[in-house]
Amino acid sequence: MFDIVMASPFEMSETLVGALSLRAIKSFLAAAKFRSFTGAANALSVTPAAVSKQLRELEDYLGTALFIRSGRTVELTADGEMFKDAAQLSLINLHQAAERLRKRIPARQTLIVCCSPSFSALWLHARLPEFLHDAPDIELTVLTTQNFVSMEAGMQPDVYIAKLASLRDGYESEHLFDDEVYPVCTPQYLEKNGPVAAPEELLDMSLLDLSAYGRSQISEHIDWKVWLALHDVDTSWCANVPRRLFTSNDYPAIVQLALAHQGVALGWHHLVGHRVDSGELVRPLPHTTVMRNRGHYLSVRKDKADASACKRFCEWIKQELASQASRKN
Repeated sequence: MFDIVMASPFEMSETLVGALSLRAIKSFLAAAKFRSFTGAANALSVTPAAVSKQLRELEDYLGTALFIRSGRTVELTADGEMFKDAAQLSLINLHQAAERLRKRIPARQTLIVCCSPSFSALWLHARLPEFLHDAPDIELTVLTTQNFVSMEAGMQPDVYIAKLASLRDGYESEHLFDDEVYPVCTPQYLEKNGPVAAPEELLDMSLLDLSAYGRSQISEHIDWKVWLALHDVDTSWCANVPRRLFTSNDYPAIVQLALAHQGVALGWHHLVGHRVDSGELVRPLPHTTVMRNRGHYLSVRKDKADASACKRFCEWIKQELASQASRKN
């Protein structure tokens, strides 16, 4: 059997009578900061005697000592440390609420966006400052994962940008773009090791390659062997052609090595196209592969689809992608 204890109804008079003095709490925090009643008094423009009286009354009310007094200095007791943390947090909350009322600052909207580490590092974060500047009322959280299917329990982002059209129930998805993949390297690397007239000539270069580890869940899903085979190149070279070859499942690291003149990487247009436009990277060949069955999708929680934050972010994403596509054309 369980005893059910009903909470007593809220009594305004008792609450007010027992309420802590805000002035005493400010004196307490000042004394804790300066480790001195005199320092607290100077900061608050009151007398040390007034601070001492307020803190004595506060300790009497709490039934515990908050300070260890030693000459002109004071140190917090264990109970004092605990009370300081709670008091600081409470005053911060009061200050923020007061400022919001005083300035009529609207409450910030929260938005959680989930994407791959590569999309985050090479596309999203380079463009986010503009969005954050235009949407100061949105509190944005970006989560990255290489496994959209098996995320932590309880995690339910508002927006996904991923290669899966159907991530889970409760989301609506729309196609954003198809993947376009082509070789890239720096002008310096090409000048030293080129020119390249045909895909098979890439076999004589240092190829920066993608590891198969975890590839089923990441955005960058093909490696050099696959790309070359799609362009009718004999890929048996893998076993018998001696040359330097770097392999990783960290695509941003591969791009950084390419930028450091270390070889030729496969470039996903949406991730490296702006670097090709700027001249940091070049395409040693015009050959490209468009993966029409492996596009990117924008998925939004159905119960958040009409929320202002979701709408504005999704519109911004599509505008940025449209701008990128127009520059290509």
